[in-house]
Amino acid sequence: MQLVVAGTMALDTIETPFGRAERVVGGAATYIALAASYFTRPIGVVSIIGTDYPSEMQIELERRGVDLSGVVRHLTRPSFFWAGRYHADMQSRDTLETQLNVLEEFPQTVPLSYQSASFLLLGNLDPKLQKRIYDQISPRPLVVLLDTMNFWIHGSREALEEIIAEVDILSLNDEEVRQLAGDYSLRRCARTLLAKGPRYLLVKKGENGALLFSREGETYFFPAYPLEEVFDPTGAGDTFAGALMGYIASQGELSIEVLKEAIVQGTVLASMCVERFGPEALLSASREEIERRREQLIRMSHFIRVPT
Repeated sequence: MQLVVAGTMALDTIETPFGRAERVVGGAATYIALAASYFTRPIGVVSIIGTDYPSEMQIELERRGVDLSGVVRHLTRPSFFWAGRYHADMQSRDTLETQLNVLEEFPQTVPLSYQSASFLLLGNLDPKLQKRIYDQISPRPLVVLLDTMNFWIHGSREALEEIIAEVDILSLNDEEVRQLAGDYSLRRCARTLLAKGPRYLLVKKGENGALLFSREGETYFFPAYPLEEVFDPTGAGDTFAGALMGYIASQGELSIEVLKEAIVQGTVLASMCVERFGPEALLSASREEIERRREQLIRMSHFIRVPT
């Protein structure tokens, strides 16, 4: 297996100023796998689904090179469900309902065919579970990326720091970075968190782009792709991570140059994702449109001629 992804597969009900979508397919692993499939295959997924997860989406994932042998289908309980309402700024949101359902029985064992994966993406899960999955991949993957959230930062700090020490890329939004590091300055936060083990800290700032900090002291800023309409930001962060890791896997190594290009690709795919509800845009994105947006983004962000 080239890339293994651990994360949720869910159903979401989403309200935004532009409309409402009832029980659309969601979950971190769904978005990550779809985005990564544009760059690398095969992709193995570790997750759990319920009786109501659409078989059509399973078929589509498999058609895109996603192996689902690590996904447990519960025969009697529904899938993890989340409902939320976005405010007018499309950044803040209210959680209306969360039903853990099958998530309480998330698989603890990685299939044998996944255990020699070269690349591992640990989506937002209990850090003890992230560590358990990481420990089953041997030899150690070439690149490990970890995502988490404020719930685990607040309630499982010790376990979270244990798995953070093992990863290459730590991916958080700016609020989570400040909470985890206990500081406001993102530069000071980066020094604190990189000292815990990761080679790179990726700070997601939504419509304001992203910052990349390296252990060697390098800092890079990446703008977001400007959009006229944003319909649903729910899967943007996971799409970003999936495309980023998919591109790294396609290159077979992690260097600063590979990572910078991976962030550009992640930015492009995330910009496409938010233009429709759920993963609909990821299911119809063309490689021509991905390349067009990539070229536009590069032109828009280069305003000083650099000697070649």
